[in-house]
Amino acid sequence: QVQLQESGPGLVKPSQTLSLTCTVSGGSITTSYYAWSWVRQPPGKGLEWMGVIAYGGSTYYNPSLKMRTSISRDTSKNQFSLQLSSVTPEDTAVYYCARVGGWTQAGPDEFDYWGQGTQVTVSS
Repeated sequence: QVQLQESGPGLVKPSQTLSLTCTVSGGSITTSYYAWSWVRQPPGKGLEWMGVIAYGGSTYYNPSLKMRTSISRDTSKNQFSLQLSSVTPEDTAVYYCARVGGWTQAGPDEFDYWGQGTQVTVSS
């Protein structure tokens, strides 16, 4: 059974960089042909995928967040990480890491395993 766990600060100041890490157990992030994603849900809004890192290390980003988002990985720790720069209060959300279960031309639209989510608040 694949399990994912998010970790990182719950409070970030405006203009700073939000950094989160997802630790995966029960499966390797390098296993073909899986991809791993960061997804967020602002209060009162729907889910928004932010970016994906594939089993080979390639990354794909939501065009609306591409300029501010970076996803990387540490295969020795079976972890992948998110960095979101220049945050504003509009970046306040519950952030999830998830394994991609399906794709469309617009990006991932199905996720088969999820972390429990972590609340990140952007405030001074």
